[in-house]
Amino acid sequence: MQKIVDFIKQTFNTQEFIPLHEPRFIGNEKQYLNDCIDSNFVSSVGKYVDSFEKEFASKVGSKYAIATVNGTAALHIALILAGVKKDDEVITQPLTFIATCNAISYIDAKPIFVDVNLDTMGMSPSSLLSFLEANCEIKDKKCINKTTGKNIKACVPMHTFGHSCRIDKIKEICDTWCIALVEDAAESLGSYYKNKHTGTFGKVGAFSFNGNKIITSGGGGVIVTDDEDLAKRAKHLTTTAKIPHQFEYVHDEIGYNYRLPNLNAALLVAQLEQLDTFLVSKRTLASIYKEFFSHEEINFVTEPKESKSNYWLQAIILSDVKQRNEFLEFTNKNGVMTRPIWKLMNELEMFKECQSTTLENAKYLEERVVNIPSSVIL
Repeated sequence: MQKIVDFIKQTFNTQEFIPLHEPRFIGNEKQYLNDCIDSNFVSSVGKYVDSFEKEFASKVGSKYAIATVNGTAALHIALILAGVKKDDEVITQPLTFIATCNAISYIDAKPIFVDVNLDTMGMSPSSLLSFLEANCEIKDKKCINKTTGKNIKACVPMHTFGHSCRIDKIKEICDTWCIALVEDAAESLGSYYKNKHTGTFGKVGAFSFNGNKIITSGGGGVIVTDDEDLAKRAKHLTTTAKIPHQFEYVHDEIGYNYRLPNLNAALLVAQLEQLDTFLVSKRTLASIYKEFFSHEEINFVTEPKESKSNYWLQAIILSDVKQRNEFLEFTNKNGVMTRPIWKLMNELEMFKECQSTTLENAKYLEERVVNIPSSVIL
């Protein structure tokens, strides 16, 4: 393991502590921030919010983008736009960050867990289809769970570490079963499946710009859609459902203060300008890791077939949980930050009673996957 630590420090050209993923502010960030401060428009109205939304939509190939304060807020609103209501059910994967299930829970809906594929680490279309065929029926163009009697309103696959799941197959299944597809693309900015950007296959998609994401404003998120009515409703809901007026404050429904401040948007505009450069660096780092770990007989996670991944977080798969734990302890004690993949959502206290399929692949990966330093190399 010392050889691995030495190699990573050599790759990042430092003997100092190496974080898992740190931001790079090497472009126009300070210039745009100063401009924003000078304008006095530092809150939720300003040219940088407008510029970011327009430029982001163009970058991913969606018609509309609506900026939010963080990725969880984006996913929460995306589920509301998809029609999810209290007591509905939402199918997702157990191998994901907690934000996916939190957003479902904010609506008082309940998650159902289906397995993932080993190669993508994202939702398995075959597991999804098997669950639906075994447990559900279509009534009045609604997917009804025969076990609970509840409406399965949406499906939320997540593109793990920027590696696309087989989202086209998932979409076909969702369309057949009258389920809205909401993509959790929080980690996959710059990733493509069959030459189409992740987050743009479903009715709505959600991205995150948390401090450890490939581009960041310290926080931030965005909703993307091709539906003009949904885009207008997203903007309305995220700005406290206030009816536009020069001076009156009238709100026509329960809304949310999910607006992205202009200050954060200024950072994102500058970061987005550098995205292509960051992606090249990410893929270069992945190639370096792939070559090194091939000689160590450790499985380095590469992009799935027909995909182009952003390699947001680089990952390896160890032989078993014992080797994983030894690797985590040694690397972190020796100045190289590594972390395990998330604990499965169905094993958390809040979701232990949720319905699920057999989850062999998710459990296999939970016990073996480790993230290694993934920052853009300067």
